[in-house]
Amino acid sequence: MSNDALATAASDDPSAAAHVRQFVTFHVERETYAVPLAEVQEIIRLPVMVDVPLAPPALAGLANLRGSVLPVASLRRLFSLPDRSHDDATRVVVINRGAGHGGGPGGGHESTSGFVVDRMASVITAEAGEIEGADGLSASAETDLLAGVIKRAGGMVMIIDLGRLLQRSGSGRAAGGRTVDNAIEFGAATSERGATEGGASDEIQLVSFELAGQEYALPIEHVQEIVQLPEFVSELPNAEGHVIGVINLRDRLLPLVSLRTLFGLPAAPLGEQNRIVVVSLGAASASVGIVTDTVKEVLRVARAVVDPLPDLLSNGGSLREVESICRLNGGKRLVSILSAGRLFAPSQLSGALAVEEGTMQETRGGTEVTRADEEEQFVVFRLADEEYGVPIEAVHEIVRVPEQLTHVPRTPAFIEGVVNLRGAVLPVVDQRRRFQLPDAERNDRQRIMVFAIAGVRTGFIVDSVSEVLKIPRSAIVPAPDLAQDDDNAVERIANLADAKRIILMVNVDQLLSRHEVADLKAA
Repeated sequence: MSNDALATAASDDPSAAAHVRQFVTFHVERETYAVPLAEVQEIIRLPVMVDVPLAPPALAGLANLRGSVLPVASLRRLFSLPDRSHDDATRVVVINRGAGHGGGPGGGHESTSGFVVDRMASVITAEAGEIEGADGLSASAETDLLAGVIKRAGGMVMIIDLGRLLQRSGSGRAAGGRTVDNAIEFGAATSERGATEGGASDEIQLVSFELAGQEYALPIEHVQEIVQLPEFVSELPNAEGHVIGVINLRDRLLPLVSLRTLFGLPAAPLGEQNRIVVVSLGAASASVGIVTDTVKEVLRVARAVVDPLPDLLSNGGSLREVESICRLNGGKRLVSILSAGRLFAPSQLSGALAVEEGTMQETRGGTEVTRADEEEQFVVFRLADEEYGVPIEAVHEIVRVPEQLTHVPRTPAFIEGVVNLRGAVLPVVDQRRRFQLPDAERNDRQRIMVFAIAGVRTGFIVDSVSEVLKIPRSAIVPAPDLAQDDDNAVERIANLADAKRIILMVNVDQLLSRHEVADLKAA
């Protein structure tokens, strides 16, 4: 039932005066319920929904309603009724409480929410004498969620108290790309954070990637972001052999370079495993995307294990792009650290960069450009079938999950195990278990995301780290008020309507309770 249909139902009834009220009615199990017509924005079919971890059981999920996040509750669960399979008759009644207090349908997104009903009935008009309070009412529903009843010859229609319903459902305050294998964008925010942390001057951070079986890395301050290789790349005429073409990355053209070709390595087919590392070229404020076989992880290493490239190798000029070598695992793992400045001669990308610069000027002149201070950066990870995001500055590093975690006796029950991370013992939590999701077998895509919670470095195992996104603040809204739990980790929602994605934004500080942080410190 659309807004127009609801409006027609109201206008066609001449008795809609002060002493009568109109209601939308529907069925749940064997009972008939009603809500004031004035507060019903629309009635829709059951949408695709995103599950919210640790949410009240009555919250069925979050949906995208024309660009707004819509929390959807289950009336069956609220009324302590068993779940049943949805069918063609199942509908979601969308409530806009602002619509009933001077706002029109479609307005006041911050007070919009929905609930699932078995099937719709009709719009009815009730006179004041037909409406009684809920005292003494006995029905299959919980009476504290009812505001009253409408007495009819064919039986009673129960009026739902929307305020209590929304509060109980967990939607009382409704809301208005890649691993590090796939992606990580750290940029200036991470570098700035690292400079202020104790001991940061003795460490460097690197983004490592693989090329023809060899591991390379770039200093994190030169890496703007890492994105997936798109399906289509526009070729440039008369470009150097290593220039693959250009792509459109957030309203600017980004030239792409094949590192395999640049290093004289055999060509390999491009596919889903390939990643684009977006590198800043420095003073010119230009960027270039280098295509790698795959991105491995983010490393935080001591400067003591980084050695300059031996003169014997550098004098010939064949390895001019490599500025140093990082020795890991006692020298068993060598990572070649590249110099962003030496990767490209000034003239090598002049044509591609000129195209990029011209396009950026044209974009600025013709359309509004999103300013950096109007965006936030998030690392996006996956758990089960849902996407989550954490602020980029909260991520200390991302590492692979070792083949075996060490289980330490007498550690808190929520700790999955510990790992040795460069000489320090890192407690590790299984994020699936933390969010009460089904366990999953260990696999190569899983990663440990390292955060500092109340000063305690802790790792959380996630299914994969999928990408890093710059998200406009206008697309980020408060999460539904997940009610009774003050420690709920999901505080905001990123609603990317054009991409049909809803990303649950996690507050890292809420991943562990105060008691659990205390247990960690004592362990």
